[in-house]
Amino acid sequence: MKSGILFLLIASFFISVTSSCTEQDPTIVETQDGIVQGLIENDLRVFKGIPFAAPPVGDLRWKAPQTVEKWDGIKQVTQFAPSPFQWGNPPAGKSEDCLYLNVWTPAKSEKDKLPVMVWIYGGGFGAGTTADPVCNGTALAKKDVVVVAVAYRVGILGFLAHPELSAENPNKVSGNYGLLDQIAGLKWVKENIEAFGGDPEKVTIFGESAGGISVSMLCASPEAKGLFSGAISQSGGSFGPTRPTTYPGENMKTLQQAEADGEAYVQQSEMNSIAELRKVSADQLPGGRGWPIVDGHVIPDVQTNLYKEGNYNDVPVLIGYNSDEGLSFARERRPEEFIANVKTRYGKFADQLVEAYPPGKDKVAKTARDLMRDAAFGWQTWIWARLQSQTGNSKVFYYYFDQHPDYPEDSPMYGAGSPHGQDVAYAFMTLDSIKRNNFTESDRQLSETMGTYWTNFAKYGDPNGEGVPEWSTFSDENPNVMYLTDQPHIGPVPSEKSLKVLDQYFKWRMTPEGTAWAK
Repeated sequence: MKSGILFLLIASFFISVTSSCTEQDPTIVETQDGIVQGLIENDLRVFKGIPFAAPPVGDLRWKAPQTVEKWDGIKQVTQFAPSPFQWGNPPAGKSEDCLYLNVWTPAKSEKDKLPVMVWIYGGGFGAGTTADPVCNGTALAKKDVVVVAVAYRVGILGFLAHPELSAENPNKVSGNYGLLDQIAGLKWVKENIEAFGGDPEKVTIFGESAGGISVSMLCASPEAKGLFSGAISQSGGSFGPTRPTTYPGENMKTLQQAEADGEAYVQQSEMNSIAELRKVSADQLPGGRGWPIVDGHVIPDVQTNLYKEGNYNDVPVLIGYNSDEGLSFARERRPEEFIANVKTRYGKFADQLVEAYPPGKDKVAKTARDLMRDAAFGWQTWIWARLQSQTGNSKVFYYYFDQHPDYPEDSPMYGAGSPHGQDVAYAFMTLDSIKRNNFTESDRQLSETMGTYWTNFAKYGDPNGEGVPEWSTFSDENPNVMYLTDQPHIGPVPSEKSLKVLDQYFKWRMTPEGTAWAK
């Protein structure tokens, strides 16, 4: 009896002390899984490496994220957790145990209920990290929002589909674990962000490249319904049709196609089953493609079909892309090489597209690179903006990032625009994290403007506000696009005439004839 009383006294004392600590120390916060302690950085409360799901290792490899195990005491969350396992050496190292998130909050107490911005990193679904200094949340948080960065599995660990994996899944699907990680992170935000001074009813998701594509997919996923109230997609969108052999803008496969790829992967590994593959360490796994798929569950259908039918999460969106995305991806060096590749991919539409995106004479011109830009990002953004403005009730804001030097004629960069990924540091207001010293006052002013637009959007569902140029909404009747340059201004849809030619190709590809043609 005495020992029982003593235990209750000790437990009561611990609870009292813990409660007192959380009330007096702003770096200590109680989540639903346990108490965490962060640190003060740049006058913000910062929490790095909070677990939001169980480590996806061992038998949990290639399964949906599971509930995190609750902990006793105070967990120190002052260092970035390892990045997801990937080929390369990301900041903070890498590990299969990677489902952690970071929080930057200016809130003084949970009563503040500030808007929340949840960052989803890019990296082609094969790489990525929440520890990238370019994506540090400090500057955005100082504009009175709570910033969260969520990790997710990438590569073969994030997206392997296989009949064995589908058979063991209650929904009879596989793949898309990386997207499910993002959804688990958003559920954690919904349940816990109020303790950090955030408003769980005012959450904006934002991401770039694979992160922007993820934002697009979350907007179309019934599994993410109600988890966010706004979406920002930078160089994203995923409205192209499925295809057995994928290309930029036609990256998706069906579950059946992805399962066949998974069977080939297991054969390549020279192992007999998924069970055997789960027993080897991550660095012993063969390399493999990582990309979400149309599985009929997380992603029910091609997004174009979903949006035409109005079956999506109808929230305000701010979406756009960069002026010279093709500079980062186009591989053709000669006009004839460009023409040959266009014929291989686009078939009977090749001649029309070569005319719409002329290749140049001696070297591949920017106009030719713009075909890759538009196939992967421009058309995806344009059709997203058009379909949502037609079938939805929420506002659509469309942008075109075009900030770059005017290169002289004798420069190899003459005529180049803004490459893929350049916009990220501007939006995060982290230009100083990039190792170059030729940023101008114009660059810094645009960065400040973009940071204001992004955080205004998180606060109001609208980027407009004091001190920034007026940004009007987009629709087919008023196709207004904000040109993010040294003098931000509203302009027409970039390369709209060429986009309309490309649109005919995508429409055809979604017909039975076009589906049968694709290989």
